[in-house]
Amino acid sequence: MIRALERLYGTRYMIAESKRLGEIPEPREAYGELARIAAPAVMEMVLMSLVSSVNTAMVGHLGAASTAAVGLTAQPRMLMLAIFMATNVGVTAIVARRKGEGRQEDANRTMRNAIVLILLLAGGITAFAILAANPLMRLVGAKEDTIGLATSYFRIISAGIPFNALTMAINAAQRGRGNTRVTMLVNITSNLFNLLFCYLLIQGRFGFPQLGVDGAAVAACIGFVVGFVLCIISVTWKGTFLKLRLRDNWRLDKAIVRGITKIGGNAVLEQVALRIGFMLFARFVADLGTMEFATHTFASQFLQITFTMGDGIGIAGTSLVGQNLGKKRPDLSMIFGKAAQRMALTASMILLTFIVVLRYPLFRLFTSDPDILALGAQIMIMVAIFQPFQTSSVVISGCLRGAGDTRFVAITMMACVTVIRPVVTYLMIYVFEIGLLGAWCAMLFDMILRLAICYWRFSSGKWFGIKV
Repeated sequence: MIRALERLYGTRYMIAESKRLGEIPEPREAYGELARIAAPAVMEMVLMSLVSSVNTAMVGHLGAASTAAVGLTAQPRMLMLAIFMATNVGVTAIVARRKGEGRQEDANRTMRNAIVLILLLAGGITAFAILAANPLMRLVGAKEDTIGLATSYFRIISAGIPFNALTMAINAAQRGRGNTRVTMLVNITSNLFNLLFCYLLIQGRFGFPQLGVDGAAVAACIGFVVGFVLCIISVTWKGTFLKLRLRDNWRLDKAIVRGITKIGGNAVLEQVALRIGFMLFARFVADLGTMEFATHTFASQFLQITFTMGDGIGIAGTSLVGQNLGKKRPDLSMIFGKAAQRMALTASMILLTFIVVLRYPLFRLFTSDPDILALGAQIMIMVAIFQPFQTSSVVISGCLRGAGDTRFVAITMMACVTVIRPVVTYLMIYVFEIGLLGAWCAMLFDMILRLAICYWRFSSGKWFGIKV
């Protein structure tokens, strides 16, 4: 048993001797470095998801229609943010590489170019989201009892896209640099403001207007503005690696933009493909009915919380993979990537046990509806089974992005999420008539397939020579 654990977690087993370019870190050193970056990122992601879950619980007490309405807006909103998220993949990878190379000014120039790009794009995307809100909500399956609520919520929250997108860009640069403590403080603070105003505006407490579902959207926008202000403060302090100054050159640099779009272009395709796949999936689930979709929305909140564990560890892996490639040590990039996956796997097994044991009381935090509780308890078993596959997949795909191998990740995601998941979901719901449980089985199949493909790619080392 001890021997097996040593082979699983020992750094000397993570790369063949023939591929080593120098001394490799001992397990204590490797996992310690990962933990230093991952701990704030994990705390940030988990607390953000907990805040989101509390918000969902607040909306949930307004009824199943309100919950379903908010849930329907999730994928269209993420589709609107896809181009910004893709740009941030390029920003993180390039800043991490420049940090490893010791090129501070080039890292700052990359961040400035990303901010200008986002400002140019945000206005048009925001206007489209607001104007197209109603047809978008109908496209994803809104019914007569949810269309009005969903449209209004989507229009309000879309107004905050520029602030949200700029915050994401600066945070992406900070993560590439390895400064996850700053992003943690920014996102936790902004989400606490979101939570506070949700409490005040949904039910109209302490003299504030009672806005219901719209109150949750207004609260989110307030959180976006707070996050943006804090991000600006974080890059105007003296002595920081990443710094913004008005006197700097803010003109777009063709070479830098080309570098961002080279990585981000594939990530754009990936994000759009993901959102199309997720929207198709949500559309099929919405056809099952309001009760089933509300159950799916609640369960997805738990999945999102556990997803953040892998996402936080993946941020550490992404940063260290990129930095060590910049230092011309791809062997260390391989070791840190695999060590991050092992760390995520360990955390996922703890989460699996926790979810199985506490699935009933956890679901009662969102609803007291007996029908939703009964179905939700079944879906929570699926959430538990997801854990080892989900966290490992998130970490390994993140490490590939950090290496600049976004094309392979994009193709994998397009095949699995945009094609395979919707097809299997359709079969489960409409042909085999297994309902919501069948839809979640389709998700599990997609996730296992993605993990297998991405882990094979990462272990092959074919990403060693990618230039960014």
